[in-house]
Amino acid sequence: MRQCLARRDRSSTAGQIQCMDEARQQWQGEVDAAYQRLLKTAPADARRGWQESQRRWLAWRKDEAHFVRAVYETTQGTMYAMANADMRLQPVRERALALRGAADRYYAQPGGGKGAVHRVRPCMRDAACEHALFDMNRYYEKLRARMPADSLPTLVAAQREWAAFRDAMTPLVSESERVDLIGARVATLKRFSETVNNR
Repeated sequence: MRQCLARRDRSSTAGQIQCMDEARQQWQGEVDAAYQRLLKTAPADARRGWQESQRRWLAWRKDEAHFVRAVYETTQGTMYAMANADMRLQPVRERALALRGAADRYYAQPGGGKGAVHRVRPCMRDAACEHALFDMNRYYEKLRARMPADSLPTLVAAQREWAAFRDAMTPLVSESERVDLIGARVATLKRFSETVNNR
C-alpha cells in the first residue's frame, strides 16, 4: 500500500482511497488463503470452531459495512472519506493476520495441536476482560446517544453480530487474545463515537 500511496497519480484523496480499497482486496485474498491453510493444519475440533468463527466474521463484516456507512454519512470532508476507507481496511487486515498466526501455530505443533480448543474463564471472572467490556459498553452507549435515530438499527445489528463473532472466537484464543479482540472493538466504537455528526 505504501508504494501505491507514493505514486504521483494517487496523490489526491480519491487516489489514496483507491489505494486503501486495493489493499483491502489484497488482504481479503490473504484472509481466504490463510483460512484454507488453517483448515488443513488445525485439528478437527479446532477446525469446526474456526469454520464457525469465519461464518460469524463474515456476517459481522456485512452488518458492519452498513454501520460504517451510516456513521460516515453524518460527516463531511475528505479526511472522513479517507477514515471511512481505513475503517473498511483494518478489520480485514487484522483477520488475515489472526488466521495466518493460528495456521502457523497449528503447523508448528507436533501431533496436530491437541487441545486446540480450550476453555477460558468467563469474562466476569477475568478482570482485564471485564474492564474491556465495561469500556466497550461505555462507548457503545455514547455512540447510541449520538447516532441519528434512523441509523440506530445499523449499530445494533453490527454490535450483535460482533458479539456473536467474539463468542465464536473465545474457545479458540487465550484470555489475553480475547481481551485484545474486545480492545480492538473498544477502539472502533470510541473512534466512531468521536466521529459521528462531525461536519
